[in-house]
Amino acid sequence: MVTRTRFDDSDCPVARSMDAIGDWWSLLIVRDAFDGSRRFGEFQRSLGVAKNILTARLRTLVAGGVLETVPASDGSAYREYVLTPKGQALFPVVVALRQWGEQYFFAPGEPHSRLVDREREEPLSPLEVRAADGRRVDPDDTVVHKLPGQNS
Repeated sequence: MVTRTRFDDSDCPVARSMDAIGDWWSLLIVRDAFDGSRRFGEFQRSLGVAKNILTARLRTLVAGGVLETVPASDGSAYREYVLTPKGQALFPVVVALRQWGEQYFFAPGEPHSRLVDREREEPLSPLEVRAADGRRVDPDDTVVHKLPGQNS
């Protein structure tokens, strides 16, 4: 069996993030949690993923602090999965992937789902990256600086 490369000690935030949620099943679980799924069976039906894979991904997301288990909202003996604040913070990531997919992976007029503002029932504006002063920035406008270690 191939050993998965770990990035939890990388100095790159993208690599560490991918280490936590870097497979498609995990991000799709997070997407479904945003859409209201809370129980194992709901995730399994929505995704069509094998139970052993779903179990492993849910366990990883709980261990990583993205999801937590809570008593079932209906008072039954079941446990439910809910997004933690760390998981909720993935919302812009999921929206960005959704908007990217809408733009590049559907033909004009091809049906697909759309995320809308609940209050106004209107599509969201495209996400943009902004500098601290509010101006829009593109990849050519940015550079990565490595910060010195905090070892003392």
